[in-house]
Amino acid sequence: MASGRRRKSADASEPAPRFYYKGSRLKQLRAFCYAVKFGTLTRAAEALFLSQPSVSLQLAALESELGCQLVERRRRRVTLTAEGQILYELARPLVEGLEGLDEEFLARSRGGGQSTLDIACGNSTIQYLLPDMVAAFREQHDNVHMNLHNVTGTDGMALLRSDEVDFAVGSMVDVPHDVSYEPLYHFDPLLITPLDHPLAKKAEINLQDLSPFGLILPPKRLTTYRLVDLVFQKRKVPYHVAIEVGGWEVIKQYVAMGLGISIVTGMCIREADRERLCVRNLRAYFPQRSYGVVVRKGKVLGTEARAFIDLIRPGLFARHDWFEAGHSER
Repeated sequence: MASGRRRKSADASEPAPRFYYKGSRLKQLRAFCYAVKFGTLTRAAEALFLSQPSVSLQLAALESELGCQLVERRRRRVTLTAEGQILYELARPLVEGLEGLDEEFLARSRGGGQSTLDIACGNSTIQYLLPDMVAAFREQHDNVHMNLHNVTGTDGMALLRSDEVDFAVGSMVDVPHDVSYEPLYHFDPLLITPLDHPLAKKAEINLQDLSPFGLILPPKRLTTYRLVDLVFQKRKVPYHVAIEVGGWEVIKQYVAMGLGISIVTGMCIREADRERLCVRNLRAYFPQRSYGVVVRKGKVLGTEARAFIDLIRPGLFARHDWFEAGHSER
């Protein structure tokens, strides 16, 4: 009896195994992962449609049950402890997989096993930047149905925010707080003129030299027009736009016809264009244009979207500062 009592006493000193309701643990892990993604409890709560105290309580419960501190609260921001980093690496794929389960299932079941990939991108991106990437992706994933949505500006952002597209590829100047932008390609600004134009004969060209000649630019709502206007206004150099028209191919044709000059991105210039146009670099006056991937913060990307982005920039998802979108404060 004594030995039995001693055995019972010893067993009582060991912590009994605890079992958790899976839904509660998932909620705790989601709150934890979202707090890390977005960097603050307030923004995590907004993404989860919860109150900030609810997220704080779920984090506290998780830390209590695991018996360690997972995050450090510094002012409003949270940062991972060593234990938190371990848990985050384990929990993030689980949370993302469960959150994307419905969408992935519906896409495959409705498509007869065929997955879909929706990308928002402007006409220039579709025409000049994406063809080789799309060809390479199709070679590896010929069972994926691709939708390239030809949209720009606010229309593209609307599709991104409503999750009608997986991500966007394009150029951004002002990055909204609710998206992450990773520039991947950079192109110099180029002046194009007819071959017999007076500027074609100048050894060096400054901004004032452009002033007397009418510019042919994309519409005002697009980034190119805004950048050109900003540079001229900042340097207080007068300029005038002769023609507004969409599409780099149209602009190049009009310039070659002698209807004006233009400032274009280097992405759209091919070797054949130099046979009919004088091309001069204007990087000394205008900024480079970057093109890259735009993702809504908190968006859980599917397998196809990840594969395409990894094709563009291998290893991008390994970068904690980009894919964990809440840390991308540009």
